[in-house]
Amino acid sequence: MLALLRERSFERKRVTLASGRESDFFIDCKQTILTAEGHALVGELMLDMLSDLPECDAVGGVELGGCPLASAVSLVSFQRGKPVPALYVRKARKDHGSTKLVEGDSAVEAGAKVVMLEDVVTTGGSSLRAVEALRTIGAEIVGVAALVDRQEGGSENIEGQGLAFRALYRKSDFM
Repeated sequence: MLALLRERSFERKRVTLASGRESDFFIDCKQTILTAEGHALVGELMLDMLSDLPECDAVGGVELGGCPLASAVSLVSFQRGKPVPALYVRKARKDHGSTKLVEGDSAVEAGAKVVMLEDVVTTGGSSLRAVEALRTIGAEIVGVAALVDRQEGGSENIEGQGLAFRALYRKSDFM
């Protein structure tokens, strides 16, 4: 997985991140995750990583990068005989149809323990906003798992909110 991420997702270039910060490198995990091989690998690796966190009833993915992670983990959990449903957390409430902020909520009961999945964590802001959205449907967030931690304060911010945090890879794995 790391070799795929280095090949398909890592670039040295000047970018503005979702956090608003500027950076001289970019890790676009979607370029890896959305390949068939990347999807299969991330599902297995992130499901295995859940064993390092408090037990959960569901996984949530932050729009957009976390959604394929949640789907991949859910699929692999079913294949292994211990199904874990996926939830998708929107950045903003829909203004039409169901107007939901969280999709897949009918598959989980109030009080369900959920681990949030993120592709890349920088400050942790997106993860923490998604945690709040999940709490509005009655979920209990037990941790955040990331594919990549940019090591720019996100893990500390998440843990500072009393949530366990794990990452498969860190900035130091790329540089």
